[in-house]
Amino acid sequence: MIFVAIIHNPRERKRFFRFATVGVIGAVVDFGTFNILTNFLSVGVVLASVFSFIAAILSNFTWNRYWTYPDSRSKPISTQLIEFAIVSVVGLLIRTPIIAALELPLRSMYEGINLLPVSFITAELLGNNTALAAGVLTVMFWNFFINRYWTYDDVSSE
Repeated sequence: MIFVAIIHNPRERKRFFRFATVGVIGAVVDFGTFNILTNFLSVGVVLASVFSFIAAILSNFTWNRYWTYPDSRSKPISTQLIEFAIVSVVGLLIRTPIIAALELPLRSMYEGINLLPVSFITAELLGNNTALAAGVLTVMFWNFFINRYWTYDDVSSE
């Protein structure tokens, strides 16, 4: 149903592309925070992914509330933030085991591969970020559909 609306309805298509743009901004916040925490502050990968996820939630909620769905005002901002956070926490519960399961195998896969002659690009960096990317991509679909039909259910598709 939402796919048909995105394809045929210019308003829904615009929202989808804005949501995707917000997702890219959130990914920059997510990956940036994650890499600062893991590479400069020596925070563990799973814990760093939780903190980076929270930073991305706050960024994404703000952008979605004021740019993607500016017509969504029948609910108080606190209600929408709580709903958005619940969807995101479920997303975190989906994402965290993915990252935890993929981190070490991906690091091992990158061992001995010299992709670039830059010393900071290590098997650990590549493995960690590939694991994070797998988690982010999986959760992106969850977030879009649930937020569109719950958090921002008050906007018209017309």
